[in-house]
Amino acid sequence: MTVPESQYRDKGDPWAVLRAATRARVALGRAGDALPTARELEFRAAHAAARDAVHQPLHPDVVRAALPDVELLEVHSAAPDRATYLQRPDLGRQLAEGTELPRVGADLAVVVADGLSPRAVHEHAAGLVTALLDRLPGWSLAPLVLAHQARVALGDAVADALGARAVVVLIGERPGLSSADSLGVYLTWDPRPGRADSERNCVSNVRPPHGLSYAQAADTVAALLGAARELGASGVVLKDEGPALPAGAG
Repeated sequence: MTVPESQYRDKGDPWAVLRAATRARVALGRAGDALPTARELEFRAAHAAARDAVHQPLHPDVVRAALPDVELLEVHSAAPDRATYLQRPDLGRQLAEGTELPRVGADLAVVVADGLSPRAVHEHAAGLVTALLDRLPGWSLAPLVLAHQARVALGDAVADALGARAVVVLIGERPGLSSADSLGVYLTWDPRPGRADSERNCVSNVRPPHGLSYAQAADTVAALLGAARELGASGVVLKDEGPALPAGAG
């Protein structure tokens, strides 16, 4: 007979400390030659949550309600629907035909993109936007742009149209089996269509309390923006280490 997990813990489970320290699936136990039923059900639930996160639609009203004092524009990529977006990543990098944005000539454009987890945008975008804007005194900002069916590179086209010197894209990251609500941040200096991924900097796994906090992520992004402005470039030539960044933010 298999000993229930609760009893096993009570008898001094040597793996309990490790499991408490990570969201990864470690020391799952065994029931015969299979996983315990509880662990199998947890796996299936996590897989379902990841699938749901990918297919969940972006709800602009959720973002608008959480940022009532921020001017917000909406754009769509060239992908007409979610199914096409998932099958044609190239279309998610292009603005829909006929998109018009005001050319404001700002220092920075911030784009909030659904990506592969609109759920991450619903849960974390407003908190991160607020924290980031508080850390950018002296930067002129374009209106916040909410992008549907968007890949990271869509931010280059948006910022180019707005006339911004830099762009920060907050985007829902690909869900994993331990994180369906992770938000990523991509920074590009002198954005324009055709920029390579090597010309961006990334801050990943913004999802308190299990990932980076809004303050931690905003501190790092703000420091990277300042360093990018001094250097006149981003990407592989801009390292997220050294005195330009807050201690422990690497």
